[in-house]
Amino acid sequence: MHDASMRHLKKNGIIVYLDVPPIDIVSRLKLMKIDRIVGQNSGTSMKDLLKFRRQYYKKWYDTRVLCEDGASPEEVADKVLNAVKRYQDVDSETFISTRHIWPKDCEQKVPTKFFSEAVIEGLAPDGGLFVPEKEFPKLNRGEWKSLVGATYIERAQILLEKCIHPADIPASRLGEMIETAYGENFACSKIAPVRHLSGNQFILELFHGPTGSFKDLSLQLMPHLFAHCIPPSCNYMILVATSGDTGSAVLNGFSRLSKNDKQRIAVATFFPEDGVSDFQKAQIIGSQNENGWAVGVKSDFDFCQTSIKRIFQDSDFTGFLTVEYGTVLSSANSINWGRLLPQVVYHASAYLDLVSQGFISFGSPVDVCIPTGNFGNILAAVYAKTMGIPIRKFICASNQNHVLTDFIKTGHYDLRERKVAQTFSPAIDILKSSNLERHLHLMANKDGQLMTRLFNQLEEQHHFQIEKILVEKVQQDFVADWCSEEECLAAIHSTYNTSGYILDPHTAVAKVVADRMQDKTCPVIVSSTAHYSKFAPAIMQALKIKEISQTSSSQVYLLSSYNALPPPHEALLERTKQQEKMECQVCAADVNVLKSHVEKLVQNHFI
Repeated sequence: MHDASMRHLKKNGIIVYLDVPPIDIVSRLKLMKIDRIVGQNSGTSMKDLLKFRRQYYKKWYDTRVLCEDGASPEEVADKVLNAVKRYQDVDSETFISTRHIWPKDCEQKVPTKFFSEAVIEGLAPDGGLFVPEKEFPKLNRGEWKSLVGATYIERAQILLEKCIHPADIPASRLGEMIETAYGENFACSKIAPVRHLSGNQFILELFHGPTGSFKDLSLQLMPHLFAHCIPPSCNYMILVATSGDTGSAVLNGFSRLSKNDKQRIAVATFFPEDGVSDFQKAQIIGSQNENGWAVGVKSDFDFCQTSIKRIFQDSDFTGFLTVEYGTVLSSANSINWGRLLPQVVYHASAYLDLVSQGFISFGSPVDVCIPTGNFGNILAAVYAKTMGIPIRKFICASNQNHVLTDFIKTGHYDLRERKVAQTFSPAIDILKSSNLERHLHLMANKDGQLMTRLFNQLEEQHHFQIEKILVEKVQQDFVADWCSEEECLAAIHSTYNTSGYILDPHTAVAKVVADRMQDKTCPVIVSSTAHYSKFAPAIMQALKIKEISQTSSSQVYLLSSYNALPPPHEALLERTKQQEKMECQVCAADVNVLKSHVEKLVQNHFI
């Protein structure tokens, strides 16, 4: 508890935090027939004292060892040795591209990146996506059980420490970032609570962040990871394509950086001018700030996303920006590993909440059903399973743009003759699903050659077919189906009538598919990816509400008077008051026009 002592220790060695659940400490003391510890004043409870001391441990440790209930001294000693070994081996956790082709000669060095480089660069130079070279870290059963009573912040700290090497971000600094990200800017103290809907269905509410969608869960943290990883001498321009929710979440997240960081990191978010809801559009435009701008594009999301990938791969343009303006481009879409990784936490946390609420015992399986467009959210659930959460089936729910459903059923990814249909669930109005590449890479035993061939074929011929053996491997864990517009509205209507709960259209898509595909032999956790007030016109149509005034703010206020669950989202209500006056730039569907916009923004902000 003394700074000078700890500084001395830290300078001369490695500080290992033996993280023992407070309940275990109390029971150990009882066995020793001791009821107090050093420094405990009379009147202070043991629980409060232990909580008070944790802040000192967190401030100084280099590496943490989870000491689960009943672990022997020998087991803890082994864990300490492994933790110290990991801490010292700074080159042990590297990233490769999904399109990396393994050399035949074992002596040849593999071109790997560290976590910090993967976060800064976003997209791999060969057009692939960064993935860990080795397997995801696993927690054993005892370690998971020790997290059942933990808060969301504590779970995030422990899981992310295992996925981010301390040489990239020291554990104590990572802890501070997580506390900042999931602090007062979330309307619910549980951050991502699980609510029982009916029967075996549970709703994972991912919309309590400042912009009312699941994107906040990663985009309140990712900017801090990014700011820590970048070198001090460079400026960075983050380019983002948004199908609705990402835009405002990115602008909000990066606006919360320190003044210093905001001077060297700026954001440009490109959205389909007519492909998002009125409220989402007002929210994206209203989220512009001193280091972030919105640009409407006269096309669809797939064009925005493909254009940004092309800009990254245009070495003449990126080189010009670096030389001329000292500015490097990066991304904050879920193609960026730093954006995808925090999403693993809420899938694990949801399962632990079901255990802590007594709905299941640890080890019992659950299914997850996720409205899926770019495949990031559902892929994060796959990674949670890899870390040890017993997820049985991943249910992929599509709307009328059901290219993923067709792919999971047939192994044929076919974009020929397909145009994006605009639906009530715009965040999944996507045909080119970026993160699918990461999952196929995992399923195909990291065959970068195959990924290169498949995704080049998708670019050139607009389709690819995977082999039967790979289709079967995907289908072991995945099932999929899609939901029509009529079914989506009917689900919103019937759920409100039976449960008094208003689903947003994306969650309704997932509920329809869960009802159809899940066999009711275990619980199913349905990801609720946005607050319903972002889609007021669709909700009013579903609930058959007639309303004279058609401004998005009046619709949101009318819905909030319904006394339904979940409660109104205060931050979104506040937004409606100030939004409808702001404007944004609009540009044609041409990559060169987008490039000139990017250059202009770089000039204005950094020069």
